[in-house]
Amino acid sequence: MRYLTQATRDRLGHAFILMALFIALTDCTSSMHYAGSSNFNPKTKRFQNSSGGSNEKSLSEIVDVIKEFSKRDKDQIAETGLPMVFQNQKTLSDFSESVIWLGQSTILLNHDGVTVISDPHLSDRASPIGFLGPKRITPNPIEINKLPKIDAVLISHNHYDHLDKTTIQELTKLQPSIKYFVPLGLASTLQSWGAVDVTELDWWQPIKFKSVEIQPTPVQHWSKRTFFDRNKSLWSGWMMKWDDFSFYFAGDSGYSKDFKETTERLGAPTLAAIPIGAYAPRDFMKEAHMNPEEAIKVFEDLGAKYALAIHWGTFKLTTEKIDEPLKRLNQGLKSKGISADTFRALKHGEIWEKPFFK
Repeated sequence: MRYLTQATRDRLGHAFILMALFIALTDCTSSMHYAGSSNFNPKTKRFQNSSGGSNEKSLSEIVDVIKEFSKRDKDQIAETGLPMVFQNQKTLSDFSESVIWLGQSTILLNHDGVTVISDPHLSDRASPIGFLGPKRITPNPIEINKLPKIDAVLISHNHYDHLDKTTIQELTKLQPSIKYFVPLGLASTLQSWGAVDVTELDWWQPIKFKSVEIQPTPVQHWSKRTFFDRNKSLWSGWMMKWDDFSFYFAGDSGYSKDFKETTERLGAPTLAAIPIGAYAPRDFMKEAHMNPEEAIKVFEDLGAKYALAIHWGTFKLTTEKIDEPLKRLNQGLKSKGISADTFRALKHGEIWEKPFFK
């Protein structure tokens, strides 16, 4: 591969994305059974959204989106990446009562002596192949061996930009005592990568961990990692509730009524991590990914005190330009009269310190 021109590598990369879309959106059956879960359809032997849908796409829809990908405009920021912040080792060693965005859906958060990381992805590609597939545009701001001691990992689902085998393997080697929390169907995957302490949970199933109650919540998405496992594992958001603070991690989701139900059942979170990117072409992506305007609506539905923008600026997954989600978020917040200090889009590696814990 090192003898190929950059243009050829780019073409191969684009071809891989299109192939992955085609593979990922074709239908496969499952032999797994989770009869005790209301989210598992015993007829199809697959999980489904709270609406009953499973984000199926027709062949004609797939062909149309392939055409859109081939016509997309050149994106200069996709070549150079976005501005970053590098934290010094002292800040990381003393990390407490703060949150750092590491890119995509990877958030490092500490409160009341508990440090959690969500969807840890610190590799160069979101792909099953080391030299093809979506490449990290904005570099990883923290080396994995520089991370502070982590108590818990939250996994939202099994897509490659959220569940990274290399990161999990390295993290497990460096910090073998980490507790992993995953939706139904994912425990065996992480255990095969070396994770020892893995707890698998269904939507609304709470568990107590140290000083915090943790439970998965419904979001509108889907799962697939191979030709054979479409919707064989569940996807979820996560709510973490301390006595004086709560954190909601939306993971990856289209807009749905699930967010209002989450607040009705669990209360409004202090801080919510809400995805804002990977939404175009809109007709194709709408069921699975919200746009910035919908992200603001989710912020309002949740009644959150603060929000953090995630799922943008890290990988080139869809046709909108890399910085478009940020621009549209800022415009949408301004039109709604919401302060950008309330719903923040951090730079990669930037820290948001104590104020939101008060």
